[in-house]
Amino acid sequence: MSLSFVWLFVILFVSGAPIAFALIAGPAIGVSLSSEQGLIRVLVSRLYNGIDSYPLLAVPLFLLAGETMNASGVTGTLVRLAQSFFGHFRGGLAQVNIAASILFAGMSGSAVADTSALGRILVPGMRDEGYPTPFAAAVTAASSVIGPIIPPSGIMIIYAFVMNVSVGGLFAAGIVPGLMMGGAMMLVTGLIARKRNYPKGDRADWKQRVASARAAMPALATPAILLGGIFSGIFTPTEAAAVAAAYAILLAAFGTRQIKATDIAGIFIRTARQASVVLFLVGASVSFSWMLTTSGMGDVIASTLANASDERLKLLFALNLILLIVGMFLDAGPAILILGPALGPVFVAIGVEPLHFAIIMCVNLTVGLTTPPIGLALFVASTVADEAPERVATELAPFLATHILIIILITFIPAIPLAIPRALGFA
Repeated sequence: MSLSFVWLFVILFVSGAPIAFALIAGPAIGVSLSSEQGLIRVLVSRLYNGIDSYPLLAVPLFLLAGETMNASGVTGTLVRLAQSFFGHFRGGLAQVNIAASILFAGMSGSAVADTSALGRILVPGMRDEGYPTPFAAAVTAASSVIGPIIPPSGIMIIYAFVMNVSVGGLFAAGIVPGLMMGGAMMLVTGLIARKRNYPKGDRADWKQRVASARAAMPALATPAILLGGIFSGIFTPTEAAAVAAAYAILLAAFGTRQIKATDIAGIFIRTARQASVVLFLVGASVSFSWMLTTSGMGDVIASTLANASDERLKLLFALNLILLIVGMFLDAGPAILILGPALGPVFVAIGVEPLHFAIIMCVNLTVGLTTPPIGLALFVASTVADEAPERVATELAPFLATHILIIILITFIPAIPLAIPRALGFA
């Protein structure tokens, strides 16, 4: 089979076409120009079958939970909790931004949702306190990367679906790297704040901290319910997503009471729009991956990597380099769907555990969300802050360096990401 569809995909992508359109149009045009017209029906069938999956129901349900939590004012309770514990440090609001991202990650699982929700609250507050706007936006964008790494995570669900690995195991593998990224960011932020003499807030007493924790408890219960239910086997990840959505709706209706009946339709419409984009992207990527497999390109990539070096450490280094470059230009979802089936078997064959490879790929590609030139979280943060992306990107540099350091650690010390999965029997 001709590989013209790959070049058509590249041309469409470089020309600015939406990635889902490029993924499906490239193969479709390539097939139309060839003598294998019957493959068009197969492509359409693969597109539909790629979406028609019970595990993928978790994606729109988690999106609904995150959208409802965001609209119900839960974000504010998490920010106040973080502020009561970290606001008195030098650069306190920046530390609050990072801590709130760690807490919010346990509910949304989305870097973009994190950037938008927390950015609208904290970027104006940081600006009013005297922080430079590019720095405020950079902290927001860099900390949002934690969202898809600490469970629940939409990209991990997609990876587990495509690569047939345990969702629970992958969720467990993301906990330590996510917390390490947050801790490293807080350390770097403290050093920058001291050097630039950023402001610090008043120290909250324990009475205020307890009150903030009590107010945030319903939100904090969300990841405890989800992960506890998944890891104990009470419900599957898909059922956990349904529980999360139901809990978010009940919390909004009877807890925070900040959502009116007229708001519900908007929440479901926004969720449907987000879910349709994600699921169409999944279907298009499944069709594209099938074309890659049928054309034999996956075998070419595998043999090229296998022959490039017989040393696992060198291959892992090359993997990180490839994924970081890809993450600069391609969103995590389609990159996982395209590269996972091609690269995963190669590294598993040389002794890399499937969960270890999975977390390396997920973290690398997620960091790409903040990496210039077209990181999505970078542009969302820039838009929220009304600041030029290139100025935000300059302030992002030290945080990206810490993310890369964490990637190196989890790549070459497998015990770091695999500690919890092994303790729970997933690895």
